[in-house]
Amino acid sequence: MDPAAAADMAKMFKAMGDPVRLRLLSLIAAHPEGEVCVCDLTDLFDVAPPTISYHLKLLREAGLVDHERRGTWVYYRPMRDRLYRLSALLAAPDLTGIPK
Repeated sequence: MDPAAAADMAKMFKAMGDPVRLRLLSLIAAHPEGEVCVCDLTDLFDVAPPTISYHLKLLREAGLVDHERRGTWVYYRPMRDRLYRLSALLAAPDLTGIPK
């Protein structure tokens, strides 16, 4: 992995380093419609709506989610290509020949 790719991946991992952001990302990525309104997320947490907006901003800046404003609401969707890159990095290679 080259230094630029490592820096990009580190930014994504850093964004996921907070329990609220990790839950938000999980909820957005698992939503059956492929996107979710912020209005459906705020009541699921014991933090104020501006705090949820801040966490979503950090996920956007890390490239993990994208958003679209529709009227007064903002809809979030996962950046699947970025999540696949993280998944590929974390996938353990076949370690059967390596002593424990």
